[in-house]
Amino acid sequence: MKNKIVGISMLTLTGLFGMLVAFLVFIFWLADVPVIYALIGGIIGLILQFLLSPWLTDLNMKWFYKAKFDTQLPQYLNDFIADVCAKNNMKLPRIGYIDDGAPNAFTYGHTKNDARVILTRGIFDLLSEEEVKAVVAHELGHAVHYDMLVMTVAQLIPMVLYAIYQVCLKYKSSSSSNKDDSKAEGAIKLIGVIAYLLYIIANYIVLWLSRSREYYADQFSAEVTHNPNALASALVEIGFGLSTKPKQEKGQSVANATTLGISDAPSSKAMAIGGFANGSYTEASIKNAMKWDLWNPWATVYELNSTHPLISKRLLKLSDQSGTYGQKPYVVFDLVKPESYMDDFAKDVVINFLPWITFIIALILFFVVNPGRNWQYAGLLLVIPLASSLFKYGYSHPKKEFKAATVRDLLGEVKVSGVTSIPCEVTGKVIGRGNPGCVFNEDFVVQDETGIVFLDYEQPLFLINKIFAIFKSPEYFDKVVVARGYYRRAPVPFIQLKELVIDGQVKKCYSVTFGWIWRWVLFVLAVVGSLFLLFSGITGM
Repeated sequence: MKNKIVGISMLTLTGLFGMLVAFLVFIFWLADVPVIYALIGGIIGLILQFLLSPWLTDLNMKWFYKAKFDTQLPQYLNDFIADVCAKNNMKLPRIGYIDDGAPNAFTYGHTKNDARVILTRGIFDLLSEEEVKAVVAHELGHAVHYDMLVMTVAQLIPMVLYAIYQVCLKYKSSSSSNKDDSKAEGAIKLIGVIAYLLYIIANYIVLWLSRSREYYADQFSAEVTHNPNALASALVEIGFGLSTKPKQEKGQSVANATTLGISDAPSSKAMAIGGFANGSYTEASIKNAMKWDLWNPWATVYELNSTHPLISKRLLKLSDQSGTYGQKPYVVFDLVKPESYMDDFAKDVVINFLPWITFIIALILFFVVNPGRNWQYAGLLLVIPLASSLFKYGYSHPKKEFKAATVRDLLGEVKVSGVTSIPCEVTGKVIGRGNPGCVFNEDFVVQDETGIVFLDYEQPLFLINKIFAIFKSPEYFDKVVVARGYYRRAPVPFIQLKELVIDGQVKKCYSVTFGWIWRWVLFVLAVVGSLFLLFSGITGM
């Protein structure tokens, strides 16, 4: 496996650097541009970042996540980590522990010999010993494969390309009247455009490389545990959701998780949770949750922009490995797709970009139907797009009843995305923060009788959110709440909160209301301005 990993990674890095070198040669051939200083500065900055980042992340974990690096681990886990490290010629990693009921696991560091593995209480509370070992093995796999180093080197290419783009964007010739200077400036602008296009391509290549290494970390976990089904089960519980079985029944202690990170703590919006309770989920329940990943076209779009593969694809890969270790495949997805879902996807795309589409149409009509470029009709350039913005917001936040639902029910919904939502009401217990342990994170993770889902708590002002996170959100922990809002999946299942009922009191989130208000204000102002232009007598431009 290691040879395959090295081969694919080296091929990808060679391709990325080859693209960069070819472009640099093109630059120096086309124009004498002093970008080398910016490149050297950028490279030095990246090297310093790489060297200092583990130390800085340690401080971040201690100060803002209250992580402890001297917590005593269960003996079975100590023995397992020591065995894996010994077999892979690796120093024992530092293990950080975050006392938060929302589960998380991630790795950072320079190389396999100075790796840090962070685990939250949720990992231990609701996973069995075999599942905990499988999750930790996945994180150790990132260290063994030098993923932190590989991804840092890979990220160098888009960084350099973006630096070239920035330099070219700001370049001005010394004399606009000099023909040679104007020609050189034009060449430099061309270089900037090409650099930006290559920057976008390189970013997607880096994301693909990150996703491929997640698969290899999964494979490493299967190999060292001889139990791919343990990691698959953990992914179901901390990827789709988390079992609510008490630790004495599951065999342990500590909480819930995200998507098993690669090198840094995932943000709250990157949580991937929601699932099945009491360890009682069946294969049919798992398949129900997998439908969105494998059927909705949005899943592919979101995955292309993600560092992690979709959970369902990881489950299928692990299921393919089960036979090697004498296990029955964890899940065989044999459901028949009832429709293509492309019509819903196309509708979502159109609605998502409708304000821009209508603006372009209005702009074209302004110049085509109005050849005299009469300013009296200029207001329509804003009125029409703002009207479509109101329509888009109304479509994404339908004024329907918030119907009671369970996490399991919501996970089975295929026709949902970041654009299309389902008004719902979920009753459950707050078990931790959306970004586990982070004192500045205002979001929550709530657990009902069927699983866990992420609650996106947001007020209109950033400062209000942070004050709430620091001083008020701890009061919600371990409380039963009723969460009303809009269920979405992008690709993580989450509920955009409209209101939260706790201890009989309704706590409102005003971000949706504020979104309506400022859109209506802009639309009314545009209409008034348009009417003023129409009756003002202004004609030519």
